[in-house]
Amino acid sequence: MSNALWLAVLASALGTYLIRVLPLLWMRRRLRRLDGNDNVDAMPQCLGILGPLMIAALFGVSLVPRDPSATTWLATAIGIAITLLVWYRKRSLGWPVAAGVAAYGVIIVLVGM
Repeated sequence: MSNALWLAVLASALGTYLIRVLPLLWMRRRLRRLDGNDNVDAMPQCLGILGPLMIAALFGVSLVPRDPSATTWLATAIGIAITLLVWYRKRSLGWPVAAGVAAYGVIIVLVGM
């Protein structure tokens, strides 16, 4: 592999590590400062809100097709409908996502033929 690829892999690994370790170290320091008070009040409110906001942002971005056309919007709508139907029946996370992605792919392939 080229040096540029190794640098990209290293940068990605370092970024992923820092995203996980920095909040951990920050909370440890904060809990020590609060004399070990590890109840819910010790956690900053922004951390409780940040998770749902990130999930909503990812969900919103995934609903807009990369190349907006009638086909991709149709496939997205059908994928969402299939995802919701499977979730309603199974009440799990894995199967609805797999079914929605599969439905999206099938529509894209069938319309592209």
